[in-house]
Amino acid sequence: MEWLIHLFRDADSAAHTVLVISLVAAGGLALGSVRLFGVNLGIAGVLFAGLLFGHCFGRWHIQMNAPVMEFAREFGLVIFVYTIGLQVGPGFLASLRRQGLPLNLLAGLVVLLGAALAVLFGQMGLGTPVAVGLFAGATTNTPSLAAAQQALKDVPACSPELIKLPGLAYAIAYPFGIIGVILTMILTRRLFRIDVAAEREEVSRLQNDGRPALATGNYQVRNPNLQGVAIKDLPLVDHYDVVISRILKANQPHVPQIARPETTLDLGDVVLAVGPKERLDQLRLLIGSESSVDLRTLRSNIVTRRIVITRRAALGRTIQELDLVRRHGVNITRVSRAEVDFAPTPGFRTQFGDTVLAVGDSAGVDQVAAELGNSLRQLNHPQLVPVFVGLALGVLLGSWPITVPGMPAPVKLGLAGGPLLVAIILSRVGHVGPLIWYMPISANFMLREVGITLFLACVGLRAGDSFLKTLVSGSGLLWVLAGAAITLLPLLAAAAIARRVFKMNYLHVCGLLAGSMTDPPALAFATTIAGSEAPSVSYSTVYPAVMLLRVICAQAMVLLCLPS
Repeated sequence: MEWLIHLFRDADSAAHTVLVISLVAAGGLALGSVRLFGVNLGIAGVLFAGLLFGHCFGRWHIQMNAPVMEFAREFGLVIFVYTIGLQVGPGFLASLRRQGLPLNLLAGLVVLLGAALAVLFGQMGLGTPVAVGLFAGATTNTPSLAAAQQALKDVPACSPELIKLPGLAYAIAYPFGIIGVILTMILTRRLFRIDVAAEREEVSRLQNDGRPALATGNYQVRNPNLQGVAIKDLPLVDHYDVVISRILKANQPHVPQIARPETTLDLGDVVLAVGPKERLDQLRLLIGSESSVDLRTLRSNIVTRRIVITRRAALGRTIQELDLVRRHGVNITRVSRAEVDFAPTPGFRTQFGDTVLAVGDSAGVDQVAAELGNSLRQLNHPQLVPVFVGLALGVLLGSWPITVPGMPAPVKLGLAGGPLLVAIILSRVGHVGPLIWYMPISANFMLREVGITLFLACVGLRAGDSFLKTLVSGSGLLWVLAGAAITLLPLLAAAAIARRVFKMNYLHVCGLLAGSMTDPPALAFATTIAGSEAPSVSYSTVYPAVMLLRVICAQAMVLLCLPS
């Protein structure tokens, strides 16, 4: 057994660090799966397992390799926020247009109320160094702690002992900072008697700016003004989300054909159209009347096939540029992207992973499949080069100093804000040359869970040694109560306003609460109880502004409340 004891005590061994983190992760995930009163901690259980292990290691004098733990914590955080950005990026702008202002106003309210409470507690006797540490820990925001400590170093009146206080206060307040956000989500659900399933259905109905579901219709040409008019010249087809895929000519009543842009209409022709119901009703009024003949049921050599776009040469090109109808006699009637169907206009641009519904003869559809890729292996195989390029760009952006007038030092987005913003941007861009920023959902989820587990395990291990000692001695209990107030009161106020005033969906409220506290574990908990990615979209909507505001507030507290 000596080898096992040596393994646990050898802090310089990589095996020691991997073993401890693995045990904490496994134990924490098991703890998080235990349901109590219908609620479980989820991923946050890893933090409490880390605190327990850290406390025991402190009593047994087992050391941890601090630099390695720091790397594992920060790398886990970077991976977590980067994968979130890739997942929510495609719907980010739509969410921002729809409710970005209310979300950011409420998130700003949470930040400012928390800062005001921290200043109040500092003036009541806790002192500014402790207050600013509580502000950072109670809001689970490490960059604001770093900014405050840097600002304290620039104040001549601060001794080394005072500079250490924010870190200790941060460790005391941080655990309840995570619990407080989760508790607020649960309380909001109970107080407002929220049906999560109904809220999830509402989000589904409103996703993508309320884009209507696609329908199909068969219409007979009875408008004499359309005699000899080409399909491409019909206004609804040229400018709106309507695609005419097949046509049954009046002089060939049993043989449907592929509808080409240059195909001309004759009285008595029947066309099959795909598009939103409202547009199809307009098309029916323009053409003539609905037909009793369904062109899809007539025997012909026309086939339909779903094709996945995976070939680089087809990315970023419009439907018109692909010119599949003229070259292969194949119509693209639908495009599915992120589980949403579109009837593509000529200017619709393709992205990696789009699934198109191709209509044409068998040979033509085979040619289109070869041209677009249609490789499920390539779709499901993660491309690692873009992942590491994206991470590098995120770190560079997060490390870029931003000069704010009146601040003693530039502020930064940090290792959380930078990768998140970069991932959102790259997921919108789609690809640059050979680099494609697409990640299969299974790979995204796996990396996300690994990242947040690493982060929480390391945070708990590092805080566990001093947590209980500070909690039961001196002013520890007062610090905990003050931190709890900084966490809970602004969150409860924001949640009440979001539901009562803005009538905000509960899933978006959860994302708002997690984002306003820059709290990845709370976001993981929110997505678990919601069974949806909607909280992640709200989280990403408020995160950048909140991150910058928290850093500025922490530095402002030091500048305004300490003598220079």
